[in-house]
Amino acid sequence: MGRWEPNARGRLEQAALELYVERGYEQTPVAEITKRAGLTERTFFRHFADKREVLFAGSGSLEELCVGAVAAAPATAAPMEAVAAALDAAAGVFEERGDLVGLRQSVIDANAELRERELIKLASLSGALAEALRERGVDELGAELTAEAAIAVLKVAFRRWIDEGRRRPLRPLLTECFDVLRTAAARGAVGAG
Repeated sequence: MGRWEPNARGRLEQAALELYVERGYEQTPVAEITKRAGLTERTFFRHFADKREVLFAGSGSLEELCVGAVAAAPATAAPMEAVAAALDAAAGVFEERGDLVGLRQSVIDANAELRERELIKLASLSGALAEALRERGVDELGAELTAEAAIAVLKVAFRRWIDEGRRRPLRPLLTECFDVLRTAAARGAVGAG
């Protein structure tokens, strides 16, 4: 076995995704993943806590990227503009890994446990975005609502991107969703007066 070959993590991820798609997540043991990748189970567990984490291991890095983008937004940026910058950064990662992201999502969509895990990761991202906004001086309620709105935009735009076969880039879909949200909020404010 070539366990000392480079990119063990990437090989494990690729093997796991292929097997999850072919056989289903539940029917794929770690031993089969490592066999396909030409690595050992010990190597697998050096990189991933369990077979779910193959699908979610990048969440921490994505969260850091998004929080960094909020922090780097111009001081004059409105809270929604700051979280839009965060989602734009995330879109770059998703688009770069297009085929893997599409495979990953098909596996998650087919399994209730994984869909639940995805929601937990999105809640964590929302919390991190809210904290980043608070650090920019946004009040508690404004930070929480803006972060949750950003996650809603991400979920809707991402789903459209996946469902449309990633024909259009994700970034314009995010922009479109933010525009619709702003328009809906403006109409609501006019109607409430």
